[in-house]
Amino acid sequence: MSYMKGDLLTKTRRLVKSLAKPEPLWLKAMEESPPVTFPRSDGKLKPITLPEDPYIKKFYSKHPDSHYQDPIKFNSFKPVPARILAWRVLELKEQGVKEEDAISIADVEYKADKATKKKAYARLKQIARQLGKKPPPNPYPSAIKEIQAEERKFVNDRFNNPKTLELVKKMKQERQAMLQDRFGVVAVE
Repeated sequence: MSYMKGDLLTKTRRLVKSLAKPEPLWLKAMEESPPVTFPRSDGKLKPITLPEDPYIKKFYSKHPDSHYQDPIKFNSFKPVPARILAWRVLELKEQGVKEEDAISIADVEYKADKATKKKAYARLKQIARQLGKKPPPNPYPSAIKEIQAEERKFVNDRFNNPKTLELVKKMKQERQAMLQDRFGVVAVE
């Protein structure tokens, strides 16, 4: 039936009409109330855009160091600063503020919030050091440092995992054997 055109109802009608298949019990009921047909797209998918997307782009052009934070995670419990700033701009625009003024106000609020959080974090680190405890996580960590922290375990694994070290040793032996076969030289490392 996959080579036939049409939906299930059309295909079944054709098969019953040509006597290739006995009439199923559900055919009459389905003919009385056929399933909903959805309009087909022309093959071009429209990009999904949210109202705050232009402001997120402007935020990243102003603050390129934040570019590594993923703005797509808009359902997360802790939205990225770019999305918060864009929501604030939209909120100010709804209150009647001009777009340029709304962007500058939201940017000033973002910078002030970032500065207060950095000061509070510095104070928390200082208190933690005095108490001899581990400092709390940074509220505005560098995106590059976050990525490096995620990759650090794999880098450490590369140098400390016995299976990896055994694989490296095996590769070195194969290389030495290849050099000896090819050139008759023993490589010293």
